Amino acid sequence: HVQLVESGGGLVQPGGSLRLSCATSGNTVCMGWFLKAPGKDRERVATIDSNGSTRYADSVKGRFTISKDNAKNTLYLQMNSLKPEDSAMYYCAAGGTGSSCYWGEYVHWGQGTQVTVS
Repeated sequence: HVQLVESGGGLVQPGGSLRLSCATSGNTVCMGWFLKAPGKDRERVATIDSNGSTRYADSVKGRFTISKDNAKNTLYLQMNSLKPEDSAMYYCAAGGTGSSCYWGEYVHWGQGTQVTVS
């Protein structure tokens, strides 16, 4: 079982930046960030595979960057040019299975970190 602990969320003004971190107890082939806003379904934000290939939701392309430091067992999400609609609980996930990391089903989840843009 992979344990995931997110940090870095908070309150930021529109146009601002945040960097989310996810400390993991191990690395898996697929890792990603997801968000859930109140009253809405969980959404994919970005994923990264073991080769460093990334994929992003259209809504965050050009603004968010997913990366990982294997030596530190940490996954990151750099969020720039934040918008009020980016406000949500952000979750780190690992262990995606399926034909691709982006569309895979993830097995391990963190507790989430709140991002509020206002």
